[in-house]
Amino acid sequence: MKRYGNLYPKIYNTGNILLAHENARRGKRFYEEVKMIDANPEKYVARIHNILKNKTFRNAEYVRFQRVEGNKLRDIAKLPYYPDRIIHHCIMNVLEPIWMRLFIRDTYSSMKGRGIHDGVRRMNRFLNDEQGTSYCLKLDVRKFYQSINHDVLKAIVRKKIKCPDTLWLLDEIIDSAPGVPIGNYLSQYLANLYLTYFDHWMKEKKRCRYYARYCDDIVVLNSDKSVLHPLFFEIQRYLSTNLKLTVKGDWQIFPTSIRGIDFLGYRFFGSHTLIRKSISTAFKRRSAKIVKQNKATDSDICAIMSYFGWFVHANGRNLWRKYATLTQKQIAEAATALNIKNPYYSKGAANVQLQYGSA
Repeated sequence: MKRYGNLYPKIYNTGNILLAHENARRGKRFYEEVKMIDANPEKYVARIHNILKNKTFRNAEYVRFQRVEGNKLRDIAKLPYYPDRIIHHCIMNVLEPIWMRLFIRDTYSSMKGRGIHDGVRRMNRFLNDEQGTSYCLKLDVRKFYQSINHDVLKAIVRKKIKCPDTLWLLDEIIDSAPGVPIGNYLSQYLANLYLTYFDHWMKEKKRCRYYARYCDDIVVLNSDKSVLHPLFFEIQRYLSTNLKLTVKGDWQIFPTSIRGIDFLGYRFFGSHTLIRKSISTAFKRRSAKIVKQNKATDSDICAIMSYFGWFVHANGRNLWRKYATLTQKQIAEAATALNIKNPYYSKGAANVQLQYGSA
């Protein structure tokens, strides 16, 4: 297996640091730290260059808070934009191409071109084979991010990276908190990396043709449930022994013809795909709020556009027609007032209006 060295000079290269700032600042130009760096980029790029070159970087203290995502309360860790988040992007500009080659095709979390919607297309393609996907094993890991073992993670990192200075920098970030903090830009890649050799074991050793993973949410499809039961116990043993992880107790094996596969925010039935109940409920509540107040804010516009992104990949004609059209007037007025493009009349949204809104 090829291991990569001499990576650290590429990480602290001033061109790479400037690119990292450009990537990290997207959607954050109103941050005070971003404005500060934008006012004098040469100064701060030079500072980060010296911090990395002289190996004086120390991970900053995290600002911790909780955020509700669906029905889960997540502990989020936030780092300062300067220099920490820029340095994370510096690292990934160099390491992402190396790690991306390791990931199997059906891992979808936090990868360019391989997100939720790509996963939806792949799941629907899997389910075209009705006989081969008649049973589903679904499981996930208990407190995955918090449970990532540092010694195991460092050993996995060292399978591809041999540059001592790069390993020093990665170890500094890994050891900055228990597990892998949710919120770090680097964390999503480290989490994927932690399970990537398990993915290869599933595909190459266990010969699982229909296997998909989004973060720690795992789906295996097969024609025979008698294959999936012993496979589950092998998976459980592998994760416990090799990765020090525990499978949640709510794992399931069920016939896909009777129950939809709840995965990636959708429910897959083979013949059709529905949006997960919690997402459709949130959409209905947001629509009702807009109608009740008879106006839409910029956050309402963002929310409706986000829900549109869910609906366009599902069979939700009646739901979209019933609720989204109620808010059409308010959204149009808000978009005009804010001088932004009306999401209902963008090219994609117009097509969906015809598809979902027609009688």
